[in-house]
Amino acid sequence: MGFLKMKDYLEISSKKSINLKKVPVKLKPRYQSDQEYEKLLDHNRSRLEEFQTLLYAGHSRSMIVIFQGMDTAGKDGAIKHVLSGVNPQGCAVVSFKTPTSEELNHDFLWRVNRALPARGVLGIFNRSYYEETLITRVHPELLEKEKLPTGKKHDKAFWKFRYQDMVHYEKYLHRQGYEVVKIFIHISKEEQKRRLLDRFQDPKKHWKISEGDVHERTFWNEYQTAYEEGIRHTVSKSSPWYIVPGDDKKSARLSISQILVDRFDKMNLEYPVLKPEEKKKLKLLKAQLNKD
Repeated sequence: MGFLKMKDYLEISSKKSINLKKVPVKLKPRYQSDQEYEKLLDHNRSRLEEFQTLLYAGHSRSMIVIFQGMDTAGKDGAIKHVLSGVNPQGCAVVSFKTPTSEELNHDFLWRVNRALPARGVLGIFNRSYYEETLITRVHPELLEKEKLPTGKKHDKAFWKFRYQDMVHYEKYLHRQGYEVVKIFIHISKEEQKRRLLDRFQDPKKHWKISEGDVHERTFWNEYQTAYEEGIRHTVSKSSPWYIVPGDDKKSARLSISQILVDRFDKMNLEYPVLKPEEKKKLKLLKAQLNKD
């Protein structure tokens, strides 16, 4: 399983400029067949299941996995295939869609706080609060609905402070026991077009077709710039960004599974150690069962 020891993704933990045009969207696959792909993915899925059990048993730490990417990048598929082995009781998936009127009446992180997983639970964010520096950066008129005290003034200082708010928020979460894993699935404009057209060809995918997906594609360059700036200004040692080449869905899923395994491994999770009085109670309960 040579793939499991290699990095087929880019880990960013320092505030250096990023040019996504120079970041590969596809690499030579580390699997030689579909069977090998499944074997590699199953290996990491088994490890993720073990880690999640440790997380749930300890009930003191949590992990939040953030998936970002252009439309059709494969966020839904990654969640489905990579995390299919985890116990649903210890996992919470949240999709961040257009803010509701109630959410718009609060600060932009309010709805995120409400969606945080409980201690011991693995939280999955399908898109996230980072949309507040992506779609709002490309379409700043959307910010008017947020009733901000800055009004229509959305200059460099505005975005600088919004990035800082996110970094400070993630550092706060880290101190509270949350491991924040931020994954950007990087696809090419050509691959996105192919995937969108594929939805028109397959009747089973017609329900996925969205006018908004086609419309937002016309802002491709603007979104790429927004991602470059957002990733650059929100990295930290405790919450780096991972850019995963996404044109090959299977390779992307293997990379994502390895990122999660590595981050879980660094958490050094262990099963809770019982106190002497708790061990004594267990002996009494076992004795009671033996007498039954």
